Amino acid sequence: MSSTHSADGEARPDVAVEMKSGGMSPMDNDCINAIRFLSIDSVEHANSGHPGTPMGLAPVAWRLWSKHMNYDPRDPGWIDRDRFIMSGGHACMLQYASLHLAGYDLSIEDLKRFRQWESRTPGHPEMDMTPGVEINTGPLGQGVANAVGMAMAEKYLATKFNQDGHEIVDHHVYVTAGEGDLMEGISYEAASLAGRLGLNKLILFYDDNEVTLEGPAPVEINEDIGNVFKACRWHVQFVDDICDLDAVDAAIEKAKAETERPNLIIVKSHIGHGSPVQDSFHAHGSPLGEENVKATREKLGWTSPPFEIPQPILDHWREASAERARSHEDWKSRWKTYRSECPEEAAELERLMKGHLPAGWDGATMPVFKEGDSIATRSSAGKVLNAFAQTVPELVGGTADVAPSTKTDILGSGNVNSGDWTGRNIHFGVREHAMGAICNGMAAHGGVRPYCATFFSFYDYMREPVRLAALMHLPVVFIFTHDSIALGEDGPTHQPVEQLAGLRTMPNIRTFRPADANETIGAWREALAHHGPTCIILTRQNVPVLNASLADVSLGASVVADGDRCTIIATGSEVTLALAARDMLAKDGIEVRVVSMSCVEIFRDLAPEAREALVPSDRPIFAVEAASPHTWYEFADDVLGVTRFGASAPGKRVYEELGFTPEAIVSRVKDLVEIMEGAV
Repeated sequence: MSSTHSADGEARPDVAVEMKSGGMSPMDNDCINAIRFLSIDSVEHANSGHPGTPMGLAPVAWRLWSKHMNYDPRDPGWIDRDRFIMSGGHACMLQYASLHLAGYDLSIEDLKRFRQWESRTPGHPEMDMTPGVEINTGPLGQGVANAVGMAMAEKYLATKFNQDGHEIVDHHVYVTAGEGDLMEGISYEAASLAGRLGLNKLILFYDDNEVTLEGPAPVEINEDIGNVFKACRWHVQFVDDICDLDAVDAAIEKAKAETERPNLIIVKSHIGHGSPVQDSFHAHGSPLGEENVKATREKLGWTSPPFEIPQPILDHWREASAERARSHEDWKSRWKTYRSECPEEAAELERLMKGHLPAGWDGATMPVFKEGDSIATRSSAGKVLNAFAQTVPELVGGTADVAPSTKTDILGSGNVNSGDWTGRNIHFGVREHAMGAICNGMAAHGGVRPYCATFFSFYDYMREPVRLAALMHLPVVFIFTHDSIALGEDGPTHQPVEQLAGLRTMPNIRTFRPADANETIGAWREALAHHGPTCIILTRQNVPVLNASLADVSLGASVVADGDRCTIIATGSEVTLALAARDMLAKDGIEVRVVSMSCVEIFRDLAPEAREALVPSDRPIFAVEAASPHTWYEFADDVLGVTRFGASAPGKRVYEELGFTPEAIVSRVKDLVEIMEGAV
């Protein structure tokens, strides 16, 4: 297993099963056991949860909360606090127990409601439910990438706001991860980028307990993890015994002193420490059970009833917490001086950390797109991004190595690189999954407004981060270009078909597919003003610029041409097809309305009368979109969509072969009108 090798690859003696206790006083032992038994009791009370990892990792948690992390339970959100993330979110009782013991607003009653309806202690950490939780974790590996994003945000803000004699942004990001986290490819994607960027404020604890949910970890993961991370340019240390607090302290101090590399500390622990199922997968994901709990109490000498912490132990925890909170008092003193000597910078940092847009942000000078001109929405959106970048300086982002295609570089700004954090363009590399989660970490940290971009078909690589951004209401802008079968020659592997319908079923997220350049202005404006995630879906091929006065995306839909016999709903490049079909229908005496429904989610939320004004129900409704038709059965009587994968051919030919022509729309609309008017 990984921890049996040094960072240089030399074999080391096997770690003994019996733990050492270097630097551990009886009170340290009691404080660690307080974490263990609050975790055990909460899982038993819920009859659900994961006790094993909290029992094994408790010494690291105690050392972080008592000696190393800077935090303040009275003000969990102060700007320069250290961040703590549990990437293996299933072990969240470790964090909940530590937060309670440290004096956060999380009571014993909250712990007793672990995993219950509307509890402040849900089954995996949720940032809007529990004070002290920085980000939602649970899907394995996400927290590792989130931590990279937070460390990047810290670097960016430190570069921007620290002045000579004023280190006002200077904090660390701590994250715990287990075998499951590192088996997920996202962790190595993120680790590779973190090494390239030299994120020295990042400290990752790898909990090497050699157990997974199915059994012994070496059956599933047997690489030399220390050397893997060393190859990614990380500073790697080993702690052979997690109960050797002197060794834990020394490793953390060395990590905090590192100036050029991110830090990995591999700690040897025992899952289910002290229980009859220690070192077994049986300790992983279910309550220990009454008899095992009794035996564990006897083994570890814990005599207190469930959920009771002896007052001397609680007092010691709170004293340690108060000592860590003094860092906040020191920071507030330094902040007062900073505000006095650097008032503009202080006001700007406060604004950024509150997530407020700057005054006049919407006064950006927009590019002018003339009606009748033709431009791909990816290109027009790139121009709009650069316009808003002038008035929203916190916009920072990048792509999965496709910036020349997505047009999402902030022109005139440098690149984010190790040793130089003055730029705004991030080269994420071909790492879509990590890219999305890193942006989530940046947004959750605060102080930046991240965006990221790739081809729409590759959205599937980063679906989990998009979903988590929606769950957390994080203001990340996800840009997806090459949006349909019109992509053409690259073929079905690159032609998104089902992605739009899937995104529109996701709660808490807005998806814009603008019809033209002017609607891209509105899409970006709405994305920046929105307190949550946004997806902007863009064409590679050119599309005509429509009348700017009709390009209103604020209602999710706008009438781009009127008529009273039928309504055609379309999005993106298909709006142009719908308008062409409308002209042909008009020659046959059938006047139809064309509605560009740029954002289904906004339209859904309109009052019934507002929806009726845009898409009247007293006439046939036809929808056309070069994607899965499932979205549109909610609104339309008939739908022209794509029910198969695309094909490799010029985009115009693919459109024609799959029925996306004005003539095909005319035929379908005539049939629909005839049927529905005949029925009346």
